[in-house]
Amino acid sequence: MPRATTDDRVALHWEETGSGEPLLLIHEFGGDSRSWHPQVAHFARRYRCLVYNARGYPPSDVPADPGAYSQQRAVADAVAVLDAAGVDTAHVIGNSMGGFCALHLGLRHPDRVRSLVVAGCGYGAHPDAADAFRATSQDLAARYDTDGAVEVARSYGASPARLQLRAKDPAGYAEHLRILAEHDVTGAALTMRGVQAARPSLYALRDELAAMAVPTLIVAGDCDDDVLDADLMLKRTLPRAGLAVLPRSGHLTNLEEPALFNGLVEQFHAQVAAGRWA
Repeated sequence: MPRATTDDRVALHWEETGSGEPLLLIHEFGGDSRSWHPQVAHFARRYRCLVYNARGYPPSDVPADPGAYSQQRAVADAVAVLDAAGVDTAHVIGNSMGGFCALHLGLRHPDRVRSLVVAGCGYGAHPDAADAFRATSQDLAARYDTDGAVEVARSYGASPARLQLRAKDPAGYAEHLRILAEHDVTGAALTMRGVQAARPSLYALRDELAAMAVPTLIVAGDCDDDVLDADLMLKRTLPRAGLAVLPRSGHLTNLEEPALFNGLVEQFHAQVAAGRWA
């Protein structure tokens, strides 16, 4: 079982499938590396697919120190996985929390990134929503402490932007809830407090984003209301960004519409390789 050790001595579980150009996939808060199964099954035919569990998500380590969780740490962890795999540069795909990580990876380490797919990214980013998002995040963290992962999964998994998966793929939704219910309560609570609630607003990073030259595909579901304004801002700010909005889709576009999602990524990568993503 491959392990990547970070500079603060946290061990991260990672796996690889296939061969070819490296493709790093970074999971959302409500999932783990298993949430990328439809993408790994598809892209491993032509790519070396790398998936990992973020810190706080077993079998990766679960540090008990709240200071061990932050957006900066999340980016450093992604770099640690690339280093452990012996990868200099990779195509990167992230959803939600993983989308924020992918975007910050492009900002902080553009030399390690060939392209970015940033999906479901934008919760709490708008200045008008920031205070409410932080309060909701702190409340969710407290519920992990008091109610446990199984109980949180019932309510969090039934949030409006996740119900499109239930309508489209009941078996896939059941698997999503099972993964969510297996979250480590300490890791989930500290991730929610240190990474989600404390990350900087994307709107405060517009000058940096405007200078980032990494080819970027932004993906959103049209029913994922809390990300759409931020994604439009990203499209207008990032100099090499395109925006794909999937119809009748929520927060889990890679699971709800895997064929469409994979096709968009393939087309994006082909245009990048041909030098046509100007």
